[in-house]
Amino acid sequence: LPKRIFRFSGVNFITLPVEFNASKRAGKEIDAMHLANSEEKSGIKKVLVSAALTYVAGVLTSALQILRLLLIAGSDRD
Repeated sequence: LPKRIFRFSGVNFITLPVEFNASKRAGKEIDAMHLANSEEKSGIKKVLVSAALTYVAGVLTSALQILRLLLIAGSDRD
């Protein structure tokens, strides 16, 4: 059971740095292509950071779910 749990949640841990990098690259591309003025850029940055933080929430949720499942599996052995 634990191997399946870690395989299932591993995707969330892997995508976290990928998402932060993607948000950073998106901001740079928007600047490079002059798609937003300075007023819009601050809003765009907030949205990109918020998008990346949804992945942080996903990782935390996965970690808590792993802990929960391990505790359940451990209590079944008693």
